[in-house]
Amino acid sequence: MKASDVKKGNVVEYNNTVYQIRDIERSAPQGRGGNVTFRFTMYSVPAGNKYDLSLRADDDLKELDLVRREASFSYMDGDAFVFLDSEDFTPYQLDANIIGDMAGYITEGLEGVYVQLIDDAPVAIQLPPSVVLEVVDTPPELKGGTATKRPKPAKLSTGIEIQVPEYISNGEKILVSTVTGEFNGRA
Repeated sequence: MKASDVKKGNVVEYNNTVYQIRDIERSAPQGRGGNVTFRFTMYSVPAGNKYDLSLRADDDLKELDLVRREASFSYMDGDAFVFLDSEDFTPYQLDANIIGDMAGYITEGLEGVYVQLIDDAPVAIQLPPSVVLEVVDTPPELKGGTATKRPKPAKLSTGIEIQVPEYISNGEKILVSTVTGEFNGRA
C-alpha cells in the first residue's frame, strides 16, 4: 500500500518488524514540484517500542492483517497469561514479556480485553480503558485531609502502586486508568 493510503490503526511491516500506526503527520512543501511527506509514529507489535518513520506519498509499506478478538483473562500458565475468546472460548497464550507493564492491571476474570492476532497467532493485547482494583496498603487519612488535595501512595491488589486521594482507605475498590495509570474514582 502507498504511504498516502495508510490510516491510524493500520498494521504494517517495515524492516522485518511489525508496527501499528498510532499517529500520522502530513507535510506539503510550499514550493513547486516538491513531494508530500508523511511522518508516521509507530509502535512495534508486540514489544511496543516507538519508531518514527518519514516516507514520501508514493513509497510503499506492506500492510498486515491484524485481527482483534474480545477475550477475558482466564489463568496463569507458569509465566504465561491465558485469555479465553468471548465467542468460541479459544485459549490465547501470551508470555509475560509480551504483556509487560500491563500485567499490573490484569485480575482474575477481567473482561473486555482484546487479543490482537496476526495469522491466528496472538501478538499483543489491548486492555479496557479502566479496571477495578482493590487497595491493599495505603496510609490512614489525616484529619482535615479532605480540605487539601494531597495524593498519597497506595499499593493495589496486583502489586502496582499509584497515587490516590487522601480519603481512600485499605480494602476499597477503585477504578484505575489503564492508559495513564492514574486513579479514576471509586468503583
